[in-house]
Amino acid sequence: MTTDRDQACFEAGIKFGALYHQFAGTPVSPESAPSLETAIEESIENQPFCESVSVDILTDELDVEHGYTELTGEYMEVEIVVDHEGVEVVAEMAMEDGYPLMKLDEIRNERSE
Repeated sequence: MTTDRDQACFEAGIKFGALYHQFAGTPVSPESAPSLETAIEESIENQPFCESVSVDILTDELDVEHGYTELTGEYMEVEIVVDHEGVEVVAEMAMEDGYPLMKLDEIRNERSE
């Protein structure tokens, strides 16, 4: 049997999978980054149990040799907050050792089950 904690963590993973695989490869430039951040946030926030999404495209890091580049994990910092039955999970994605690592940052309001 799964717990509310298990389900909240699972939901955070689903949100990151959707976010990364839906938007990786999207053309981005420093000028289009703000609207793309908003589009990503609003898209993922539509999913069940999603409380908030914060996307920061690191425009200073973009390699825009031809005016734009493809969005990858190295150009994003993301935080997702999921709430399932009162258990709130905060998950984040940032570069670690050259890899866009997605991880749980905090679990709040956890109760014994």
